[in-house]
Order: sequence, then C-alpha cells, then structure tokens
Amino acid sequence: MSVKRDYLTQAFIGGELLNSKSGKTFITWNPATGQKIADISECEKVDVELAIKSARKAFDSGVWSRQSPTSRKKVLLKFASLIEQNLGYIAHLDSLDAGKPITDCQQIDIPDVVSTIAWYAESLDKLFDQIAPTGQENLGLIVREPIGVVAAILPWNFPALMMAWKIAPALAAGNSVIVKPAEQSPLSAIYIAQLASEAGLPDGVFNVVPGLGEVAGKALGLSNDVDLAAFTGSTSVGKEFLRYSADSNMKRIILECGGKSPQIVMPDAIKNISQVTNELINAAFWNTGQNCTAGSRILVHESIKNEVVESLVAAVGEISVGDPSLPSTRLGPVIEPEALERILRYIGEGQAAGATIETGGEQILKETGGWFVPPTILNNVQTSMSVAREEIFGPVVSILSFSSEAEAIHIANDTEYGLAASVFTHDLDCAHRMARAVRAGTVSVNCYSEGSIATPFGGYKSSGFGGRDKGVEAFNQYTELKTIWFALNPNS
Repeated sequence: MSVKRDYLTQAFIGGELLNSKSGKTFITWNPATGQKIADISECEKVDVELAIKSARKAFDSGVWSRQSPTSRKKVLLKFASLIEQNLGYIAHLDSLDAGKPITDCQQIDIPDVVSTIAWYAESLDKLFDQIAPTGQENLGLIVREPIGVVAAILPWNFPALMMAWKIAPALAAGNSVIVKPAEQSPLSAIYIAQLASEAGLPDGVFNVVPGLGEVAGKALGLSNDVDLAAFTGSTSVGKEFLRYSADSNMKRIILECGGKSPQIVMPDAIKNISQVTNELINAAFWNTGQNCTAGSRILVHESIKNEVVESLVAAVGEISVGDPSLPSTRLGPVIEPEALERILRYIGEGQAAGATIETGGEQILKETGGWFVPPTILNNVQTSMSVAREEIFGPVVSILSFSSEAEAIHIANDTEYGLAASVFTHDLDCAHRMARAVRAGTVSVNCYSEGSIATPFGGYKSSGFGGRDKGVEAFNQYTELKTIWFALNPNS
C-alpha cells in the first residue's frame, strides 16, 4: 500500500496547525522497529491554555453550540464521510504509531470510527427533552444543554477509535473539544482534526494538543475553564484526574480505566471446544493483549481444564506474530520498551510463584529492533499471584481452575477491577445467574464482546467512574440537565 510520508506533527488549535510555543518536540517511535517516526510538537501549559481559550471562545459564541441539531448532524455526517474516504491512510497511521496489525485497523478500528461519528450524528436530532407533569398553573421543562469545553485524554492502544468514542457524542451535543492524544500515538488525531475542519466544524470547536501526560494532560485536568475531562487509561492516572477536579473547578470527570477480565468456562462448554477456544484466544490476545477488556484470566472447571489448555496451546501455535504492516499479521509488538520489560517481569513473577508456561514467555524477533512478546499462556495460576491480580496489558493469559459455580463467581469477583467478563455455557439458567453475579460493566455470554455502539460501555469498581462511553448514555454525560419552571395564569 502506498502511503504518505509527510505526517502532520503539529498541534491543531483554533483551526490552525501550530508549533508549540517553546518549539520543543518529542519523538513518536515505531514499536515494530524501534525506529523514530517523527518529531511531534510538545504542547505545554501555555499551549493548552491557548487551546482552552479557543474552545471557550467558540463555545460561547454559539457558532457550534447553538447551531440547530440538523446543522450539526449535516457537518458530522460529512466528517464521518471524510474519515471513510481516508480510511486506508488513517489505518496506516495507527498501525505505524501503535504497532497495531494493519488488518485490524482497516477492518475494525477505523470503520468503527466512521460508524461511531455517524451514529451520534444520526441520534442527535432524535433525542427529545421532557415536560414534567404539572397542573395548569405551571409548565416544567426538563432540557439538556451542552456542558461546554470537553477535554478528551486518550490512550495509545486504540488511538482513533477511543477518540471517536469521546468526540462523537461530545460534538453531537454541541460542545467544544480539546483532544490530548497519547504521546505514543498522536498522528491520527492530528490528521483527523484537519478532516473535521474540512467537514465544516468551526475553528476552535475541535483542537488537538499533543504532549506529555504529566504536563499537557495535567494542565487540562487542573484548568478552571474545562468543564469535563474524559480519560481512558490506567487506574492510577485516572485517580489523578479526580484530584485535579477537586483542586480546580470540580469539573465533571469520566474515567474508563483498567481491567482484569475473567472468562469463565463451564463444563458443558466442552461440546463446542473449538468455538470456545477461538473466543478465549481473541479475548486474551486481540491487540496483543493491550486492551482494557482483555480476557486475561481464563477460569476453567477442573473437569475440563486439561482439554481446554491443550486446545488453547494448539490454537496459539497458529497465531502469526510480526510486522504489523503485513495483512497476515495477527499480533504486533507491544507499545514501548517499558511495556516489554513490565510484561517479562510479570511472567517471571508468575513462574517464581509456581505458575508454569505452556507456551511463549520470552521476547522474540529481537533482530527487528521491535518489542515483541508472543502469546503466552500461564497454567496452574493461583488467585494470590500477581499475574492473576494485576493488569499486565500484554499478551499474557492466566489459567485458573474452579470446582463449582459459586467458586467461579468468587474468583471472578476477587479483583479490584470490574470492566468486562465472559461466560461460556449452554445452560441458560446458569448463564443468567453468572451474568448477574459477576460484577462487571459488560458480561458477554458464549462470546467475547464489548457490545455495539448502541450499548453503554464502562466498568465497576476501579475500572470506571462517572459515566459510560457509547450509547445514548454517553451523549447524556456530555450535557447539563436543566429544569425550567414557568408560572402560568390559566385564566388569562
């Protein structure tokens, strides 16, 4: 595939590509080769403040916030169309920047970006406000209004898609948006910002400030002129945003954080072992396990454990690991050297604690200069081990066994996280009981799934706070709820 090489590397503020005020840059690296891709403008507090000022000016002017729903819909549909027209190039950017398999970017991520923006564009003129029941002397209106300036602080694992999950409902509601892409994967956000401008989004409504999280992200979190900060990333950084809110204007905070998702395999699931294996493998290793809903704990009934492990090991042997630009590659590299070191450390800790490696476990493809770990299966894992409790965020899955439904539920819930889970069984009653009992925001039955754009996405416990991505629930979280109360004279 022929692709452009003159990547956009500046901030996008007020409808313009701008260098950072300091002139400083940071490097975005290719995880597959360890080589430099580009120097990116490093936005600091002064640049963030410029973006906030631009976003606030646009919001207060009403150039977008007071446009009719029909007008906003038209612009957002054109925006989605422009992304679709440039799908191949945007897929290339995310594959290059984040080491994601190009096939996933072309067939899953970027098509989902298009459909997400189009879905919220189509929904915004179909959501109605309410009238409260009153007597003839009063009229009570319950209306939703855009919240104002929205900061979207993004992760690196799904650069364009996670941006779409946040900007689509925020823009549809009439807000101005400032995107802080992850420093590891800023290229697609900057490029998409230009498409937004081309689609007709007014200057200042959509801004991108690449920079370091502890500088640019913190500046957004502490600003008294940002009305909402939506963050996807680690639980530890998510907690920092709660502190930023408390230390500033008590801005609304939406957090989607870590996970340690269980996949529960009941005895009768062995009837479809091949199908179940494919789902377990996809959940554990999709996006090289760098996914907050990754099914990183496989809980298997003791009576079928050996068969399931044998099937998993055989299936893993068919997974191609390597250059993410090749259509045949299923697993790419991990994002950075620090991630490689962390993942190998967890594998070592698991072994030291008594877990056994069924497959994988060591760095591979060192000659490429990239940061590759093969799909790794740890067996004989106990609930007390770090590999069973902490988010590894890499291609490592732990096998734990249970002897009863009650024990499976206990192990599944024995975690600080509660983002997602899967249950595999042909017993409808069992599936319903377990789906209700597992404390997670999304529970899939006989598959690995995060639902569709129409279903809310978020977590329990340390996995989430303040709202949900996707669905009309996401649209609502980017608005303020207002009551307007009229006193009427029914006899006039």
